[in-house]
Amino acid sequence: MSDIPANANRRVLSGMRPTGRLHLGHYHGVLKNWIRLQAEYDCFFFVADWHALTTHYEDPRVIHDGTREMLIDWLAAGVDPEQATLFVQSQMPEHAELHLLLSMMTPLSWLERVPTYKDQIENLKEKDLSTYGFLGYPLLQSADILIYRAGHVPVGADQVAHVEITREVARRFNHIYGREPDQAQRAEESIKRMGKKAAREYRELFARYQEQGDATALEATRNLLAEQANLKAEEKDRLLFYLEGRGREILPEPQALLTPASKMPGLDGRKMSKSYGNTIALREDPAEVTKKIRTMPTDPARVRRTDPGTPEKCPVWALHQVYSDESTRTWAHQGCCSAGIGCLDCKQPVIDGVLAELEPIQERARALEAEPQRLHKIVQAGQQKAREVAQATLKEVRQVMGLRFV
Repeated sequence: MSDIPANANRRVLSGMRPTGRLHLGHYHGVLKNWIRLQAEYDCFFFVADWHALTTHYEDPRVIHDGTREMLIDWLAAGVDPEQATLFVQSQMPEHAELHLLLSMMTPLSWLERVPTYKDQIENLKEKDLSTYGFLGYPLLQSADILIYRAGHVPVGADQVAHVEITREVARRFNHIYGREPDQAQRAEESIKRMGKKAAREYRELFARYQEQGDATALEATRNLLAEQANLKAEEKDRLLFYLEGRGREILPEPQALLTPASKMPGLDGRKMSKSYGNTIALREDPAEVTKKIRTMPTDPARVRRTDPGTPEKCPVWALHQVYSDESTRTWAHQGCCSAGIGCLDCKQPVIDGVLAELEPIQERARALEAEPQRLHKIVQAGQQKAREVAQATLKEVRQVMGLRFV
């Protein structure tokens, strides 16, 4: 079932910082959702390497190498360049220009109040984050979204604030630059071209909405304007905005598309994260995967093979929730509680499940590693498509901001 209304802007934009090779937490938390979305929506997925510089500017090699490795993992996991547009942020200067232009009209206080700004300052004390780039990264995120006029942005609950500031920036931009100085005069000219009957109906709906606040008049106006074959699309937009008392929507306000939290636990039961050292990489050697799972900690109460345990206290049980069917989970639960099976017995179905999931991913990754030019061509094609969209947006933004030489 779709998460996006049928009449909504169906472009989705999402990015990921280049952290190198990805692990199962990324696959279950982000990539599987991207794969689902790409089949239904116009998806733009990008490597956010400029964002990586906001916290790792002193180590550029990590960013360079991480970009290539991450793109391979995206494609190996099933992100399809025939369905989605893939590109690298730093190769799209349009993002930087829109970021600069938006910075001219975005209040400084909006950036300082973003929750993650203070959180990261506190959590990354070992880094010097007293930089302009770090303070401005939420606005760069806004530019990433608005340059493609994306309707939806897949985010976790902790990232909703970043979409909200993007909505505020778009709203402020449209308020300042969306109003034509001669809006009323242009609207009247368009009304006259509708014909007497349609013009009279528009004026009646205008009065109902403006004077009585009749919400049904808005939908009726949309239907009326849709029927006017002699009006251009921009004229229809102008008459709708005129009725609503607002300017033209140059930069659409995106919506947060909440994604479910990743259910992929790490090898120690905590969230899978490189910082915890509890990950299984998508391209991890099968022998190493087996070793990692076989040496996972289990319920401390099971000191000996004959000691019964409590599955809910064991990290392996959390992996059974991801990789085992109901009958296997029942077998593992009963066997643990009764000491009918040992911990290594319990781990084997998980090992089998993880290796089965990784096998096709690793096969596709090996093919990509053997053809480096293929990866280059995929990204070049994606960037060409993304650039066409970005340049069209930037052209209009420049015009309304008065940045025209002639």
